[in-house]
Formats: sequence, C-alpha cells, structure tokens
Amino acid sequence: MRTLRLPASALLASLLLALGVLTATPAAPAGADTILPPLPTAPEGDIPGVNVWTCKPTAARPTPVILVHGTFGDRRHLLERLGTSIKAKGFCVYSLDYGNRGTGDIVTSAKQLKAFVAKVRTATGAAKVSMVGHSQGGMMPRYYIKFLGGAPYVDDLVGIAPSNHGTKLLPAFNPIAPLLPGLVCVACDQQAWGSTFLKNLNAGDETPGAVSYTQITSRLDEVVVPHTSGYLAAGARTTNVTIQAKCPFSLSEHVLIPTDRATIGLTLDALTHVGPARPTFQPPC
Repeated sequence: MRTLRLPASALLASLLLALGVLTATPAAPAGADTILPPLPTAPEGDIPGVNVWTCKPTAARPTPVILVHGTFGDRRHLLERLGTSIKAKGFCVYSLDYGNRGTGDIVTSAKQLKAFVAKVRTATGAAKVSMVGHSQGGMMPRYYIKFLGGAPYVDDLVGIAPSNHGTKLLPAFNPIAPLLPGLVCVACDQQAWGSTFLKNLNAGDETPGAVSYTQITSRLDEVVVPHTSGYLAAGARTTNVTIQAKCPFSLSEHVLIPTDRATIGLTLDALTHVGPARPTFQPPC
C-alpha cells in the first residue's frame, strides 16, 4: 500500500488543528531555543485520573506510567484513550508537557523528562517508571535513558510511531528550516533523516540498559517515513510491530495511531508482564 503524501503546509495545519495548537488556550512556557512564542496546551487540563500525585502503586502494578507527547503535542490531546486504558489496568499514570509543545531542543526536553521522572518517583516511592510515547515522545526518552542516566529508572519504553531513525519527509515538512535553521522548530530538524542528533543517539547500542523496548508503527504513517524507521535493533528486550500486521484493515496513521485499539492492546501487553510486547500477541482490532 502506498504511503499517503500530503502537502507540507496542509499536513502541518492538520496536525496543529488536531492537537489544539490553533485554539485560544492557556500558554505553556516558551522554549528559549526557538523564536516561537509560548504555545498553548490542553485547555481542559489533565486527563481524568492522570497526574494524581497522591496515587500509590500497588504490589500488582508497582511501576507508574508516564505518557510522553510528540512534536506539537501536549499532555492530553491524542492521549486520552491511552491514558484511561492504562489507568483502568491499575497503574498510576502521569503525563507531562515539555519543550514548548515539543518544538524545542530534544536534549533540553530530555532533561525536562528527567526532572519529571524524579518527581513521579518521589511522589510514588517507585524504583522505576515505564514510558509510553507518541512520535518524538517515543524517541526522546531514549536520550534520557542513554545519556542522562535514565536506564536504571525505566522498566518499559513503548514508542508509538516513534521517530527513532528520523523521517525522510522532514525537509519538506519543515520548509522554513533551510532559511531559519533551528529557530522555528529545533526538534523538527533533529528528527530529520540522517540528522547529527539521531546519528549520535543511534550510535552503538540502540537499546541500552535493562529496559524493555516496544515499537508500534503504522504502514499508513505520513509523518515518520518510512514507518520502519521507528524500529530499533532486534534483541531479546526489543519488539518491533506494525499494527497492520496484527489488524490488516486498520486505517490509523501518524496522528490517530495512539487511539487505535491495536496500539492500546499492544501497549497494555508490554506494560503488564516482564519484557516488551509479545510478538505473538494478538490485540483487539
């Protein structure tokens, strides 16, 4: 099946509209590394039941789960169904805003994630957390794990349409970057196929530590292209899966994949047993 190709401007506008960026909502702190003003975040606040700082993990679910949004995303939109489903399984669930809607320098964003992990661990008393991230949110935690000392504190990392090896669409997707490199969306440039940032991230061991890595992609992904660039090196603690291999009629692409039943099923499988999602697991379609 051929990947859907949209004009860069139309794709960006649709993403911003889907994520609520173009609505008049409360502002997030501005990123000092871009010329962007403070971008709005979720006007409704947190997903119900998420970011409850009095939540205490149980013996059956000892590991809190942190949701990590993607570029132009926020701590709520596109993550509601996912967060509610994880909470329903008995987990304490948290979600953060970072990087002025994920447009800022990914290294800086990873440092914000590090601080958030420490806050969650302090509040819950948990030794480790698991992370479920969409797009940049599936890739950025790997910087925390690999370079910021995060490996001992992460149990599972589930990347949903993660930009692990970048996208070949980004030079067109971010047409202003050649004129104003790094000023409008540093993270966009860093997620370009072959970027210096990604070469550094992926050099050597792609899956360090005792972390279990699950990557969930879609053949219809119109942003991370090719979708297999979301895969990580094969290993005992790594599962790479494309949702159409489990649910052939799924039409979920980059924006909708976090809401897909198959995605949620695979995520829950990864979180509820030792190791990554099982390659043989059949999620609901």
